[in-house]
Amino acid sequence: MKRGPLALTLGDPAGVGPEIIVKAWRELREGGPPFMAIGDRQVLAATSGAGPIARVTTPDEAMRVFGEALPVFDLPLPGPVVAGQPSPIFAKAIVRWIETAVGLALSGVVAGVVTAPIAKAPLYEAGFPFPGHTEFLGELTAAASFDGARGPVMMLAVPGLRCSLVTIHEPLARTSASLSIEKIVNVALVTAQALRRDFGIAAPRLALAGLNPHAGEDGALGREEIEIIGPAARALRDLGVEVSGPWPADTLFPREMRRRYDAAVCMYHDQALIPVKMLDFWGGVNVTLGLPIVRTSPDHGTAFDIAGRGVARADSLIAAIRMADEMAARRDA
Repeated sequence: MKRGPLALTLGDPAGVGPEIIVKAWRELREGGPPFMAIGDRQVLAATSGAGPIARVTTPDEAMRVFGEALPVFDLPLPGPVVAGQPSPIFAKAIVRWIETAVGLALSGVVAGVVTAPIAKAPLYEAGFPFPGHTEFLGELTAAASFDGARGPVMMLAVPGLRCSLVTIHEPLARTSASLSIEKIVNVALVTAQALRRDFGIAAPRLALAGLNPHAGEDGALGREEIEIIGPAARALRDLGVEVSGPWPADTLFPREMRRRYDAAVCMYHDQALIPVKMLDFWGGVNVTLGLPIVRTSPDHGTAFDIAGRGVARADSLIAAIRMADEMAARRDA
């Protein structure tokens, strides 16, 4: 059966989402992975550089028109948008766009979900109870069947490096208390299974990052490597996962070291994102692993400071669309 298009949510309409979606369509309309935007058609039509916009009601329609017009599944906002000025009045629509895309993916009529950036503060102000996209997607897909270790697990990926996160948006002061053997084992299992299922790596190799300088220096600089990360590595090897570490984070990311593993499992946010963005600041992709659907997104935020100025780059969104398409193809295979 032929795969449907990807569903691409608009994100926060006051951010750069509309602009990078228009730019991605212009880049991909001839031979690129087809997608259907989920959001407000008028917002996209008013975006600088917008070409033809087609209101569609089914993924099949989106596939037919993609080469000539940007297809939009139109779910309008309750009021006008001012670029760079987010508002909690848009929160309900933003959430509805995500729910719609996930529902389409769970039903199998779209190949996967790509999400443009959302701003958390306006959503929180409107009562959104989840830390971010990743956790919300985990809740939306929790009832669906899935074969394997369960996510959601956040991975950041650029050519030459993939990093999964054990803790995500956690204050650094709470990171150590948030780590556990069970959490590290689950993130690593989800990562290894995703490398096979979604990235086509038959025998995945993982590397665990340490938490402390010098990976704890045998306990002199911290005991997390001895009491938590090391035991997690041993448990993973007992489960048949090829894993090394814990490694000092300052030696884990040079090119020579990266040749030894297919993904690094990092203990906290910046431990992963700094090397990823140093390697490819514009083209990184955020991938959610361990879900019954494919989901990717750009690895940047809403950029309200440049929204509406026509200067936002779509590199990361385009990379996210291409990666989602490749992941969907591997799952089909």
